[in-house]
Amino acid sequence: MRVLITGISGFVGSELAPALRKFGHEVLAASVRSDVTDLLVGCEAIVHLANIAHRSASLDLLRRVNVEGTRALAEKAAAAGARRFVYLSSIKALGEETHGLALNGAEVPAPEDAYGRAKLEAERALAEVAGRTGLEVVILRPPLVYGQGVKANFLALMRAVDRGWPLPLASVRNRRSFVYLGNLVDAIGRCLEAPQSPGKTYFVSDGEPVSTPELVRAIARALGRPARLLPFPPFALDWIPSLRRLTRSLEVDDSAIRRELGWAPLFSFEDGIRLTCEWYRSGPG
Repeated sequence: MRVLITGISGFVGSELAPALRKFGHEVLAASVRSDVTDLLVGCEAIVHLANIAHRSASLDLLRRVNVEGTRALAEKAAAAGARRFVYLSSIKALGEETHGLALNGAEVPAPEDAYGRAKLEAERALAEVAGRTGLEVVILRPPLVYGQGVKANFLALMRAVDRGWPLPLASVRNRRSFVYLGNLVDAIGRCLEAPQSPGKTYFVSDGEPVSTPELVRAIARALGRPARLLPFPPFALDWIPSLRRLTRSLEVDDSAIRRELGWAPLFSFEDGIRLTCEWYRSGPG
């Protein structure tokens, strides 16, 4: 297929583009300076990755770019004759925490911040465009994505483990889902091609969730470092913003994409962590 990718130079796009080319697709890149209308001519599919993700962004800005920008792109794609539109949403469209049951899409959405609310609104905007134009929309809701090029909290955690910093996380008993970048890219490719995927919203993950202490130990093994985990009351960590999310559970149920599309992760969680740590060792440490 001829596929247009927005956000091609970003964390996900930089891995997705070569993967799609490897499987014979022609890939076009949309940048802020691109005339998207011209690029869409002859395109069969669009993968929309480009969204504002800054925590400091206002809801108005997020709505203008992430919601209305997504709606406008979908309308232009439909008008140009594109068949399929894959949108990378986020688990944040549903919420930030689970309590014993994994999220599977049947829940009432409860996004906690402006970014999550904008993602949910963009999903709904795409459903409206699809219903009106026949555009085949597929939505993916990943949990935290890690891999080569990861930044923010995951990179900070790798640095802390690598430098031997003691982490007060030994007493945390949570369950969190993750998805390795290579697995997410493969799932996007499957959604582009599968005849069963239009109109669906899928969760995607590496498989069984892990606790935060298990994540730290996996990183430590891959880096050849000791995991310096100290006991500390988890409720007390809730008062430390940088650690609060590490104490919460956030599980997703990705059985639908496995059952309906026959998808399974190419990389295990352990392999994903190892490859991410190899990348870390090669430069950003």
